[in-house]
Amino acid sequence: MTIDQFNFAGKKAFVRVDFNVPLDENFNITDDTRMRAALPTLKKILADGGSIIIGSHLGRPKGVTEKYSLKHILKHLDELLGIEVQFASDCMGEEAAAKAAALQPGEALLLENLRFYAEEEGKPRGLADDATDEEKAAAKKAVKESQKEFTKKLASYADCYVNDAFGTAHRAHASTALIAQYFDKDHKMFGYLMEKEVKAVDKVLNDIHRPFTAIMGGSKVSSKIEIIENLLNKVDNLIITGGMTYTFTKAQGGKIGLSICEDDKLDLALELMQKAKEKGVNLVLATDAKIADSFSNDANTQFCKVNEIPDGWEGLDIGPESEKAFAEVIKGSKTILWNGPTGVFEFENFTHGSRSVGEAIVEATKNGAFSLVGGGDSVACVNKFGLASGVSYVSTGGGALLEAIEGKVLPGIAAINE
Repeated sequence: MTIDQFNFAGKKAFVRVDFNVPLDENFNITDDTRMRAALPTLKKILADGGSIIIGSHLGRPKGVTEKYSLKHILKHLDELLGIEVQFASDCMGEEAAAKAAALQPGEALLLENLRFYAEEEGKPRGLADDATDEEKAAAKKAVKESQKEFTKKLASYADCYVNDAFGTAHRAHASTALIAQYFDKDHKMFGYLMEKEVKAVDKVLNDIHRPFTAIMGGSKVSSKIEIIENLLNKVDNLIITGGMTYTFTKAQGGKIGLSICEDDKLDLALELMQKAKEKGVNLVLATDAKIADSFSNDANTQFCKVNEIPDGWEGLDIGPESEKAFAEVIKGSKTILWNGPTGVFEFENFTHGSRSVGEAIVEATKNGAFSLVGGGDSVACVNKFGLASGVSYVSTGGGALLEAIEGKVLPGIAAINE
């Protein structure tokens, strides 16, 4: 069942959204992108004459925590939806059940943070550091058993289930995957955002127009191993950048000064280079770097060869030679995936490399390429540089997107497709 095929008139829909938005110290929302992304789904249900029970998490609380209460986002949600959204101060209990039961067509109810309950994630909490294996196993079993009741209760509030939280689709949590089993295939569906995310990932992995180029940034090779290995089976060009650059450089005998490096992954870097060679993948690494004498926006800087960084200096971005080489590969591509900046783009003096990559992707997209940008920092990059509208798709899912790229089946997607 698709959301467009379903008529929500007179129906209560439990909608799992990803309203895990950043808040400042005064609980003001600093970026409402995730909230705005869910609006088409929420407004479709209301326009049909349905009512909405909205479930989300915020942060990683270990129990009820004022800092992570969803009441902080309620006023802005009212403004975005154009109605007064009701609030249940507990996602379980009599108040939530009564408010859900009393919902009238065109009304909405926001439940308190689902992760205030250990049952949402299915992981025990509060175990002593010296807990025995038996105690850990018993605690895990207890949470799993109570998770069933928790999930059943959430499902009981509604007539149908809509998952619009791609950012949590890689988690087999109560509200993102387990709840779907309480609804038949005609009463569970993806929201518009999830539909777009699933299609975009499928296109970049299974409907490839070549050349296919992936740009992988980030500080650690260890966190991207499986993604890189999976991509080596699919791409024509793989640009490895960001902090990973210096692990690859050192592995080849280069001098990297104080640059970030995983010394225990040098052999792995060489293995990945060899695999790329065997598979005929053009592995592109930076040849020069913008270096600094301290990790600061105000540090002294200079450009040098990436394998000749002096002692006491560290690479914080790519240099002009690398920018040109990366852009040339990107502009010649027909499918592009970008995950991770080229440097410490949070510092204004080290944004140039990431901006040049973003601009090259926009130019390639204008010339007919399909471009997918995903992962928190890459999304922040294209938003910061005003380039988001120039790429084909900007994914809201960080970890979920990465696991999809690794080739893993995401529980939140599988639960709807079953």
